[in-house]
Amino acid sequence: MVDEELLVGAVDLAVSQGATYAEARFQEDLSDFVLMRNGRVLALSTSVVRGIGIRVLVSGALGFAATDRLDRESVSAVVREAVSRARAIAPLMKRPVEFDESGVGRASYEVVPKVSFESFGVEERVELGKEAYKAVGGALRETKLATFVFGMRTHTQRKLVISSDGAYVRSVVPRISVWANFVEHLPERGTIQRYVDFGASGGVERLKEWRVVDELVQEAQNLEKVLVSGVEAPREEVEVVVGSEIVGLVVHESAGHPMEADRILGREAAQAGESYVKPEMIGRFRVGNEHATVIEDPTIPGSSGFYLYDDEGVPARVRHLYREGLLYEPLHNRHTAKLFGTASNGAARAMDYSREPIPRMSNTYLKPGDMSFEELLEGIKLGVYMRSYMEWNIDDIRWNQRYVGLESYLIVDGELSRPVRNPVLELTTKDFYSRIVGVGKQLRFYPGTCGKGEPSQGVPVWYGGPDVRLSKIRLGVAV
Repeated sequence: MVDEELLVGAVDLAVSQGATYAEARFQEDLSDFVLMRNGRVLALSTSVVRGIGIRVLVSGALGFAATDRLDRESVSAVVREAVSRARAIAPLMKRPVEFDESGVGRASYEVVPKVSFESFGVEERVELGKEAYKAVGGALRETKLATFVFGMRTHTQRKLVISSDGAYVRSVVPRISVWANFVEHLPERGTIQRYVDFGASGGVERLKEWRVVDELVQEAQNLEKVLVSGVEAPREEVEVVVGSEIVGLVVHESAGHPMEADRILGREAAQAGESYVKPEMIGRFRVGNEHATVIEDPTIPGSSGFYLYDDEGVPARVRHLYREGLLYEPLHNRHTAKLFGTASNGAARAMDYSREPIPRMSNTYLKPGDMSFEELLEGIKLGVYMRSYMEWNIDDIRWNQRYVGLESYLIVDGELSRPVRNPVLELTTKDFYSRIVGVGKQLRFYPGTCGKGEPSQGVPVWYGGPDVRLSKIRLGVAV
């Protein structure tokens, strides 16, 4: 970790230069990565990204600058650069930037792995990739494994945030991820492709929990059935049971992103898109029914999006983006909270030291209900269960969306029947959240890297939810 006196000195210098707020954030990201294709190593890499980011508020304007040189002279130069940038744009500000009065924390926390990354070296990681490739290929009976790409990454993130408002937050969070992308081929039926991702905070002990090889084998065998004997989705309107993987993606894209406060205010318009949400709609606009509660919680132990304090030093807490169908609480940093007349809910995150903290998701999910999977299927004469997705897209304002099912099945008289190939669920955000008529009780999470910002930032997240049942809708068929 860095000498904290460097950060304290940076904050003091910024204040002496006229900053009404100053923040110094040290961040170090250490990563090891293995990439393989068809059991052979394509790449091995180790990366270290380490530096200090300085953010200041001067004359109502924010200035940001960063350096990877951790000596007093370089950090002082970056402080002066941030102050200079803020001062230069201050006359152009239509409205001065202000921060809300959120309390900031003084804390130190760490996620301690049960099994260290060092105990599972390159040889073991390569062996896991080889084992997975051999097991998946050997499990197929009618299709051929055309391509199998395997990756594993371990990542340790260390931070220290110090601000003129009294923040002092030191943290260490290790994360591990494993993923595989494979293509199955059958000449008379074409190909089918699946991307499977595992990710969490913690150590190598996660591998045992995930049962990576067994899970990949099961996925491959299930998709073989879809490719070999999948039928077309019914043409008439049918009830649809949407699997937790798709539900998680839906809430990430159609609740998480449009409820980022900076996006609501238009900052992301030319970068990552817009939002259908307007400030005056918060607490007034109903996007769904009583089943539509979407929660954001960075404090979930073991999650990919885990943190206890954000990058402005504000304590993390549970946020309700949608509450029983009502637009309820956007994701805020201290600046957007001031504009909305509220308090920050601890959503400021930065990818690395060279990026500014902006409102970001962490772990986003639909609130589970009390129904078993069998109860979700009960009473459906003819329907479709979409367990996983092949592709998806959503428009810039996060309103019109489309999901193509991958592993899917007909539902006949309340039970799963034949596989269905390429069913398409296409609807609006309000349509989805208003059509929910049943919610499962088993909450599942899926890892991802959420992209946003300019320059772009990718941060680790979880998205998830239970299986849900939608009222009758007409499905399409992807060609």
